[in-house]
Amino acid sequence: MADIELRNLSKHFGSLAAVDDIDLDVEAGEVVCLLGPSGCGKTTTLRMIAGLEDATAGDIFIAGARVNELAPRDRDIAMVFQFYALYPSLTVSENLAFPLHAERITKEEIDRRVREIAGLLDLSHALGRVPGRLAEGEKQRVAVGRAVIRDPQCFLFDEPLSRLDIAVRQEMRGQIKQLLNGLHKATVIVTHDQIEALTIADRIAVMRDGIIEQVASPHDIFAKPANVFVAGFIGTPQMNLVEANVIDADEDTATVNMLGQEVVLPLHAEISLQGTAPRRNAPVTVGVRPRGLAPASETGPTTISGQVDLIEPMGAETLIHLRIGEDDLRVVTSRGHPAAVGETMHVAPTPGQVHLFDHDGMRIAS
Repeated sequence: MADIELRNLSKHFGSLAAVDDIDLDVEAGEVVCLLGPSGCGKTTTLRMIAGLEDATAGDIFIAGARVNELAPRDRDIAMVFQFYALYPSLTVSENLAFPLHAERITKEEIDRRVREIAGLLDLSHALGRVPGRLAEGEKQRVAVGRAVIRDPQCFLFDEPLSRLDIAVRQEMRGQIKQLLNGLHKATVIVTHDQIEALTIADRIAVMRDGIIEQVASPHDIFAKPANVFVAGFIGTPQMNLVEANVIDADEDTATVNMLGQEVVLPLHAEISLQGTAPRRNAPVTVGVRPRGLAPASETGPTTISGQVDLIEPMGAETLIHLRIGEDDLRVVTSRGHPAAVGETMHVAPTPGQVHLFDHDGMRIAS
């Protein structure tokens, strides 16, 4: 089995650093998602691994061999593009078989692999159809099947589900995850869809402005964001990030001035403000996810109070926007929670749900 290693990899377009000195390891059998906003460098990184872009600096290793100077066809990788790039005049069977014609294998072996892949991707019923007679999800499954059929060293996926509607995308996420789990190949997937990354990946590399901000498991990316950018980028609805000043702190709580109110915050066990020797008015950013704020019946030392400004029903839950001065605090409640625009609402951070970031935007932890 092969792995992928990126060492000090950079790509410059003139004075623009599209990718800036990144390091990343993808183990054999591991799925890593490059996640970030448009223009962050994730697709450029993928194209350098594939050999479609030349690296300005740094090294790319596949299965332990440096491949910087190798042409894409010599890197033994398979790539699935955002656009399916199927041959319109060929049937599904012929599209799947096409990559195998360059290999010295028998027609019987080709037919066997086509039937096997078609079975895995639920395409057996469509083998005789041309792409024009396929649904969008079927076209994407053909593109995936054509990539995996020849058993390359590793797989690269560039926004593989972005053209699909929501229902088909949810179905395809499960099918791709199940397929990749059985292939035991190093796989890199580029996406801007955090749900796709959180559900498919073994690890996620969050990128911004050409650098990798954090590489971690989906759980740790969500529960232990390394900095303010990752905290705000991951999660729907978005995490509340509020500027505050530390008044006092002990092992379990921090008293802060935030949103014009003095609030006692319960801290994560791993957060250690004691070690940072906070001074009065030391600036921090407080992060609390909307589901980490619980409605309270009355005001108290641990509550934050605001006026209900907007109510957004979300099916089983309701998203409530509290207006506090010029700030908007988002709270997710159960569907039946009573609330009315204009009324005052009190909420308290749930223990274990408060994140603190220092004046540089980095996570504070013991």
